[in-house]
Amino acid sequence: MINKTRAKRPIEFIQRLKLVGDFTGMQFVLQKWQKDIITNVYGTVKANGLRKYRYLYLEVPKKNGKTPLVAALGLYHVTCDPAGGEIYCCAAERDQASQTYEYMKSMIAQDDCLGDLLRVVDSKKEIHNDTTGTYVKVLSSEAYSKHGKAPSVVIMDELHAFQKRDLWDIMTFGTGSARKEPLYLVITTAGDDPDKKSIGWEVHDYASKVRDGEIIDPEWYVKIYNAPEDSDIYDEKVWYDANPSLGVAIDIDAVRSEAIKAKNSSAVEKNFRWLRLNQWVSLKRLGWLPVTLWDDTEGQWTRESLYGKYCYEGIDLSTRTDLTAFVYLFPPQNGLSEWRFFFDAFTPAENMRHRLEVDHVNYEQWSKDGHIIATPGNVVDYKKIADRVRTMERLYKIKYHCGDPWHLEIIKQHLSEDVQGKFIEIPQTMSGMSTAMGELERMFLGTDKENNKPKEISHEHNPCGRWAFGNVVVATDGNANQKPMKDRSIERIDPIVALINAMAGAIKLEPKRSVYEAHGIRIVG
Repeated sequence: MINKTRAKRPIEFIQRLKLVGDFTGMQFVLQKWQKDIITNVYGTVKANGLRKYRYLYLEVPKKNGKTPLVAALGLYHVTCDPAGGEIYCCAAERDQASQTYEYMKSMIAQDDCLGDLLRVVDSKKEIHNDTTGTYVKVLSSEAYSKHGKAPSVVIMDELHAFQKRDLWDIMTFGTGSARKEPLYLVITTAGDDPDKKSIGWEVHDYASKVRDGEIIDPEWYVKIYNAPEDSDIYDEKVWYDANPSLGVAIDIDAVRSEAIKAKNSSAVEKNFRWLRLNQWVSLKRLGWLPVTLWDDTEGQWTRESLYGKYCYEGIDLSTRTDLTAFVYLFPPQNGLSEWRFFFDAFTPAENMRHRLEVDHVNYEQWSKDGHIIATPGNVVDYKKIADRVRTMERLYKIKYHCGDPWHLEIIKQHLSEDVQGKFIEIPQTMSGMSTAMGELERMFLGTDKENNKPKEISHEHNPCGRWAFGNVVVATDGNANQKPMKDRSIERIDPIVALINAMAGAIKLEPKRSVYEAHGIRIVG
């Protein structure tokens, strides 16, 4: 039920304010989409007359006016709420949290009545209503001592940027129980989170399911403006759907210019999808390929279905900190219509807890689920790995073992002479890896779910492999050659390097692939 009187109060208050930033001095005229949100959140009441919604989750691209909106709402609460209110502006970093506060301060400076009523304490980033005792305070995940708060309103700005979940947990779990109408305003854009492990993604996922009816939570009001991943990102209607302020706060010609640049650069396209279309871009901005391509090419087969079939084994060895990875790449053959691959990844068991802290992924759970193999001790146990290679030799027809020449000798010495004779050196250079990367790129990009085009490549489900796929950063030269760069990839990429090594060997040695050139590959005994 909508209480029109309650809905009008914040709308009328906000439209008396003046805008800030590029629009400083102009009257704050709410757009229809903003009025609709305020009407629903502030006007929808329960039978007892109290607000129904405790959470507003608003996800919208940058420059659509979400920060001025939430700043104005913060001012409404500090001015109009009952006595003793506590309003907290929270963000990942103090500068971000302060932005909402700075907008509030600027709005106060442009309004004599608010200037008389509210006291700004700039040194503490606080705004006080001395008549009611209600105040606004800035908090960030950098500062602590947040326990003991009893907020009436919590503003979470750019939740996608939160590196840790602590601030979210502390400010939302049970903190509003002492208030009749606590309100949590979660205002964010989409995130750059390929591993889907952040609190921003977690809350986005929850809110999306509430919106879609998969989760019933009557206290949440959800509004997400974005372009669906399968939409034409160059269709102007898609731009308008994703940007409710397009044509008002955002100039359409500026977006057209951005789109032209996006067509000519994969890096710009990634930013266009993320910042302009509000897609949770499943890729790293300096990365190689979108993780959505990994998701689209996940196969429905099992390793057991490949028993007895031939393959190329790609190897990327490590000693201590990196993952050691083996990839088994199966070309199309009798019973296989596309290329298939799966990973074996190894890590020292004693280092897994440290890896969790450094890499921020759950190696222990991956080990329990069989996605990585923990070897005893704190360094890679090559004898155990050699045992695994011998096992795989019995299960599959491995034509060649392909890897970095600097490390192949480490594993070869643990294997028999007939297996050693099948080792191929893949130089970790532009010429040694670029052709294989180009062929993999072509295969992954060739997936076309919308037109039901058959896959050219598929892989088993493996979150470790997916994580590594999203971590790859590439170096290129003037001739468009490329190679993966471990020193520029922040997190582990070893399984993908092993995949590239396997493809480099296959390109050289597969009869149907003889048209490809693979410089610098040679068979060694």
